[in-house]
Amino acid sequence: MERQKRVILIGRTSAGKTTLSQRLSGQALQYRKTQAVEIVSRSVIDTPGEYLERRSGRGALMVTAADADLIVLVQDATEGGTMFPPAYGSQFAKEAVGVVTKIDRADPGQVGRAREYLKMAGAGRIFALSSVTGEGMEPLRRYLEARTEGAASGEG
Repeated sequence: MERQKRVILIGRTSAGKTTLSQRLSGQALQYRKTQAVEIVSRSVIDTPGEYLERRSGRGALMVTAADADLIVLVQDATEGGTMFPPAYGSQFAKEAVGVVTKIDRADPGQVGRAREYLKMAGAGRIFALSSVTGEGMEPLRRYLEARTEGAASGEG
């Protein structure tokens, strides 16, 4: 039996990873602090922001990412900086995409800066969305479905 394809969400605390995972899996949106790695609906790996923020946690991200088929770097548009070092996504040796979150709370300049942070971090495709309002979710959802279907059939 083939394992269901998975994406891993990596980003700073409060970047919107858990809300995004809830939206992608069709769950009710409710804030809760992610304390440990969680697998949501068997296809989304939600990680604590501290794993990225603390150098000692980055090894845990590498190990956890081994179970993922796609790396998703999550950047809050309203954040003034980024925790992703240049070319961060390349260390996983898997495709990395970027997701700018909280576009409903950000101005176009903030969204543009967040896109640049993700591009510098090594994200190939970048999606801008609001997990709360649903704006921008469909292009990401279609992309993820195509990637997991392609991976399942050996095309990806």
